[in-house]
Amino acid sequence: MNEGLKYVLYFFLGGLLVSVSTYLGSHGRGFWAALASTLPVISGVTFILIYLNAGGAPTVSFAKNLVWLSPPWFLYVGMMIVCVPKFGFWTAYGLAMGSYILGVGCTRLFLE
Repeated sequence: MNEGLKYVLYFFLGGLLVSVSTYLGSHGRGFWAALASTLPVISGVTFILIYLNAGGAPTVSFAKNLVWLSPPWFLYVGMMIVCVPKFGFWTAYGLAMGSYILGVGCTRLFLE
């Protein structure tokens, strides 16, 4: 497959998932939107593409880093749950993203 065409396909798959999640969430179907967002479709496709392009070792490295980056992601989601009702969406989002970045930084320091 043409290199440029591959990236167009990757972009389409990611955009499709975001669109489905947004559609479901905006129609009051929070559970289904969350399910669509957390389905391992993006990571699954990424596993396949890394494996096809680079082999097993980079695929395993990607998987290990997904595990290590899960705690900062839980912190991010937890901050949204706690802070949106208290501070409104944009402040909560900023705090959640800041917490995620801080968590990733701490994780990175721990891994080195």
